[in-house]
Amino acid sequence: MMGPAHSLSGAVAWVGVGAAAAAFDHPMPWPVVVVGALICAGAALAPDLDQKSATISRAFGPFSRALCGLIDALSTAVYNATRSRGERRRSGGHRTLTHTWPWAVFIGVGFSAAAVFWGRWAVLGILFIHMVLAVEGLLWRMARVSSDVFVWLLGATAAWILAEVLDRPGNGADWLFTGDGQEYLWLGLPILLGAMVHNIGDALTVSGCPILWPIPIAGKRWYPLGTPRFMRFRAGAWVESNVIMPAFMVLGGAGGLVALGIIGG
Repeated sequence: MMGPAHSLSGAVAWVGVGAAAAAFDHPMPWPVVVVGALICAGAALAPDLDQKSATISRAFGPFSRALCGLIDALSTAVYNATRSRGERRRSGGHRTLTHTWPWAVFIGVGFSAAAVFWGRWAVLGILFIHMVLAVEGLLWRMARVSSDVFVWLLGATAAWILAEVLDRPGNGADWLFTGDGQEYLWLGLPILLGAMVHNIGDALTVSGCPILWPIPIAGKRWYPLGTPRFMRFRAGAWVESNVIMPAFMVLGGAGGLVALGIIGG
């Protein structure tokens, strides 16, 4: 999938979690629905850190381009070190390490730990990173014609405002974890979910996605999981923009109404 579809799927996935939480009588406060959806939308771009031409490589200028190069090299090294005999050696790491469930868990846990150990500044950093990515993914046409500095300022402003809103009593900082210092432990959940939704989206495309690495399947550790071949499509194809994305919008709208208690409450 392309960046806009990935971001939209991430937002819809978190709204779906909100709808499920409401159904089980533990509804999210509205700021958690909004912030979680935006974080998940941004996080759904992050697995493409292994590709220098991806949307995320442009998001933070030279820093993100350099990071993509490092992640690509790391992914290539891990793939070649762990591949099975029947899997060919690779010179690039796209759709390998960062497209697996261990990586999704790693970054989700890592960001949660940062929020707990470093407090408000870590929360602001997490929000800034993912607000910028959400703008790049959801508003990609505007982001492409705007300067990077404008997008960064928009991300920083949104991060500051959303952090202030969440900090207010009853607005959701402690929505899931109420222990002292654990209020923002939940921030890793939309990040983990966004990464996994990205992987599932890529599994719908022609190349598939090795989501279950390092679990061997059919003698391969990097087995590209996917739907039956006749159901797959190429990233950016007509079906993605004209069928899948409109379906995401409908599902997201319906899920949002349930998550916010407007219907079904």
